[in-house]
Amino acid sequence: MSTHHIAILASGSGTNAEQIMSYFAPRTDVHVALIVSNNPKAGVLQKAKRFKVPTLVIDREKLYKSNYVLEKFNQYGIDFVILAGFLWLVPQNLVAAYHKRIINIHPALLPKYGGKGMYGMHVHHAVIQAGERESGITIHYVNEHYDQGDIIFQARCQVAPNDRPEDLAGKVQALEHLHFPRIIDTLLQQLPHKERIP
Repeated sequence: MSTHHIAILASGSGTNAEQIMSYFAPRTDVHVALIVSNNPKAGVLQKAKRFKVPTLVIDREKLYKSNYVLEKFNQYGIDFVILAGFLWLVPQNLVAAYHKRIINIHPALLPKYGGKGMYGMHVHHAVIQAGERESGITIHYVNEHYDQGDIIFQARCQVAPNDRPEDLAGKVQALEHLHFPRIIDTLLQQLPHKERIP
């Protein structure tokens, strides 16, 4: 049985990346092969070290003006890509090479509260200011636009009248940690194994 090699892209502390690494650590059929960040100070890089996962720090030049990331993915045999709090738009060359093999998690019920600048606490502030009674998470395929790829899965939580953005963030993060690794697992089971990208 061949092994799926996955790359996780993250810009911050990496709590979702940590959950994914922990979930797949005992497995032989799925290997977290690479953590990529655009932030050299991101907490996710330390978490990767604890799991002995190689890391790659990229800048805009490497992501947008070359095939550097694509070549690295090929070197590591990456066949599935996960965005876990990665704040930059995925470039066209990666979207094309990994069609329906890049997914993202968003801390709201898309199509509401998505798009450029809508991440982290910005989303929770917006949900509460709008007086919404529920929020949640959306896992979706990635295309060349922020938060517009086909939706794979959503889970919901209630927004209580007295919830602060921090309270909502806690509820949403609990949903992320519960569902994201399991949905990734399901998608990987359905995936034909990918030929290496030329």
